[in-house]
Amino acid sequence: MATKRIVLQDQEEAVLLFGPQDKNLKELERRFGVQIFVRPSNTDNSTGLTLAVRGRPKSVEQALSTLSEMKRNVRSVRQQQNMAHSVDVPLPGVPGKKYSSSDVVYVTVTGRAIRPQTVHQKSYVEEIMKNDLVFSVGPAGTGKTYLSVACAVAALETGKVSRIVLTRPVVEAGEKLGFLPGDFYEKVHPYLKPLYDAFYSMVGPDKFRLLRDEETIEIIPLAYMRGRTLDDAFVILDEAQNTTPEQMKMFLTRMGHGSRMVITGDVTQIDLDKKTQSGLVQIVEVLKGVEGISFVWFSAEDVVRHGLVKKIIRAYELWDNNK
Repeated sequence: MATKRIVLQDQEEAVLLFGPQDKNLKELERRFGVQIFVRPSNTDNSTGLTLAVRGRPKSVEQALSTLSEMKRNVRSVRQQQNMAHSVDVPLPGVPGKKYSSSDVVYVTVTGRAIRPQTVHQKSYVEEIMKNDLVFSVGPAGTGKTYLSVACAVAALETGKVSRIVLTRPVVEAGEKLGFLPGDFYEKVHPYLKPLYDAFYSMVGPDKFRLLRDEETIEIIPLAYMRGRTLDDAFVILDEAQNTTPEQMKMFLTRMGHGSRMVITGDVTQIDLDKKTQSGLVQIVEVLKGVEGISFVWFSAEDVVRHGLVKKIIRAYELWDNNK
C-alpha cells in the first residue's frame, strides 16, 4: 500500500473540489479503489487542508493525477470569478477555452475526460441521453463507437442500466482469414477487439475483465443475439453496415424494458457480398419519421483521428463522385 498527499489552498478551494456532500471524493474512491483522508495542514496559521490518498501505488498515482487536474480547474474557475457551478470529476484545462461540467461524458480510469469535440458529436451525445434508440452513421474516426461506449459506461455507473451489451456482425473486411484456432472466445476476439480497446481505455483492463466475468459487460457476435430479450441494458450494435436486413430486424426486436440501443455504422465500408443489401442502409428508410428514434449523421469534418484520415476520406468521396 502507498500513501501520497496533496495540499489545498483554503476551505473555499476544498468546497469546490469536494463537490456537494463530498460526491467528487467519493467518486474518486470508488473509481480508483483508494481511500482519501482529509486533514488540516500542519503549518502554523494555515487555513488549508491536506488530502492523503491511500491504496495500491498505481491507483494512488491515478487518483492523485486526477485530483491535481481538478485543483487546477478549481483555481481557474476562481480566477474567472465564475462560481455558478460546482466542479465535477474532472474538468481538464484547455488553453483559450472554458468548459462546464455538462460537457464531460465520462472520466477514464487515468483521469482523462471524454467530451464531444465537434457539433455533430455533441448532438450525438444529447440524442443518446434523450432517446432509447439512436442510429449514428458516418465515416471512420468520427467517434461513433467510442462515444457510445462512454455513454454506456456512464449509464452503468450511475445506475441507469444494470448491464452493457455490445455486439457486431462477424464479417471479414475484404480478406478471408480461414478457420481460426482456439475456443469460442479466441475465435471471435479478433472481430471484437475494437470494442475491448474502448473499454480498456475507459475502465482499465483489470476492471473490464471483472465486469466481463460477472457478465455486467457482455461482448458477443450478432449471431448469438437471436432469441434473447435485453431488459435494463445499454446495447450497442457496432459496424451495423455489415448486417443483413434480417439481422437488423432481429437485433432491434431484442430491446426490452428499461433498455436503450445505439447502432453505429459507415455505409461506405460495407463488407457484405455485393448481392446482399445492408440492413443499415435499409433501416434508414424503414424507420424514417418514427417518433422516439433518432438518426445522427457524421461527415469527414467530424473525424478526430490523425489529420490525414480526414483527407483520405475526402479524397475517396471525390473519387467516388467523379466515377
